Amino acid sequence: MTRTFSIKELDNQIKKKKTFLCIGLDTDMNKLPTQYVRNALAVVNFNRQIIDATNDLCVAYKLNTAFYEAMGAKGWDCLKQTIDLIPKDILIIADAKRGDIGNTSAMYAKAFFEDLDVHAITLSPYMGKDSVSPYYEYEGKWTIMLGLTSNEGAKDFQMQKMKSGKHLYEEVLETSKGWGNEKNTMYVVGATRADALKGIREILPEHFLLVPGVGSQGGDMEEVIKAGATEDGRLLINASRSILYADDGKNFAAKAREEAMKLKLSMDIGFTK
Repeated sequence: MTRTFSIKELDNQIKKKKTFLCIGLDTDMNKLPTQYVRNALAVVNFNRQIIDATNDLCVAYKLNTAFYEAMGAKGWDCLKQTIDLIPKDILIIADAKRGDIGNTSAMYAKAFFEDLDVHAITLSPYMGKDSVSPYYEYEGKWTIMLGLTSNEGAKDFQMQKMKSGKHLYEEVLETSKGWGNEKNTMYVVGATRADALKGIREILPEHFLLVPGVGSQGGDMEEVIKAGATEDGRLLINASRSILYADDGKNFAAKAREEAMKLKLSMDIGFTK
C-alpha cells in the first residue's frame, strides 16, 4: 500500500503536537554510541531507539540518504527498515537532493516513491521543469526543492543578482512554484538565511518550508519562526546532530529525547496568540 501524506494531515499534526520539529536521521555509523558494533544492523537499532524516544515530539523524520548509500546494498536495506519503523502519522522525507534529466528523474522517482515509498524527496530544481515533473506524477507525494541553502557556496550562484534586480534563488522560486502547488511542493531554506525568509514568504505565502540549520549550524529559532511561519504554521524545522548525538553512551535515547523536547519547547512562540 502506497504511503501518502496530505497537506491537511501535516497541518493537523503540527496543531495537535504543537511543534514544527523534523528530526534528521542522518545516522553516521562512526558516531554510534560506544556500546554498538559498527554495522548496518546497529544503525537500524540505533534509529529504532531514537524514533521510539522522539516520535511524539516531532511531525517529520528526514533521512539523509548519503549516510545509508555509503554502506552499499546493506544501506538501502537499512533505509527500508528504518522507514518501516516510523509511525504512520509522521511525514517521511528522503533527503536525496536528486536533480537530473527527465528519464533519469523518472527512475529516481520510482526508486523513492515506489520502492522506498517515502512521502517526500528533496530535489535540485536547477536543471529545470523536465527534471522535476516526473515526481509530480505521484499523487499524495511531496517534492521538496532547494530554495536558498545555508552553505557558504550559496553565494556562488543562488545569491547572484540577475538583470531583473532579483537574486537567482528568487527567480528559481518564482518559476518553480508554478510546477506544482502548496499541496505537493515544499522548499528548503537554510535557517542561517532567516533574513531572507520574509521575502521568500512573499513569493511563497502558503507553501511549507523545510528549514535545516537551527542549533549546531547557528540558526536562530525565534527569528526563523517569526519570519517564516504562516497562520497555519507551514514550517518544518530540522535538527539532526544535536539530537542524534546528544550522548555517546547508554543513555543516548533519553538524552536525544531531552534535546528534542528543548527544541519543541523553543517553538512555543509559533503557537501562542
